[in-house]
Amino acid sequence: MPVQVNALDHLVINVRDVARSAEWYRKILGMEIRVFDPGPGKTPRTSLHFGGQKINVRPLGADKVEWFTADHEAAGSDDLCFLTSSTPDQVVAHLKACGVAIEEGPTAKQGARGTLRSVYCRDPDGSLIEISSYDDQAS
Repeated sequence: MPVQVNALDHLVINVRDVARSAEWYRKILGMEIRVFDPGPGKTPRTSLHFGGQKINVRPLGADKVEWFTADHEAAGSDDLCFLTSSTPDQVVAHLKACGVAIEEGPTAKQGARGTLRSVYCRDPDGSLIEISSYDDQAS
């Protein structure tokens, strides 16, 4: 029987400035910043927690022996979609209040469970951030 995955536990984003990026994700997307110890002799790491998931925030150019990672690291190359219970209008208002430029939206897009209502912006490194809700999810 082949292996079949059923969930995403965490992912890693490469960033130019860990503190700046972590603060952006905290302020704009409400994620919790945590610093954790990866073990003896290794540099403490920053992660962002939301729901049952986390994002590890890796500084661009970090030692690949200490922090095993992809072959081609690049800050600003991610395209991430996050689900929210906020309405698209609430997302737009929040982004505007925080001074974050809206790239596109609200607009209908295809998600894993059907049609999403999405608003797009960029994080400090230029990664595309999609903030979305399903009709049955928005409050």
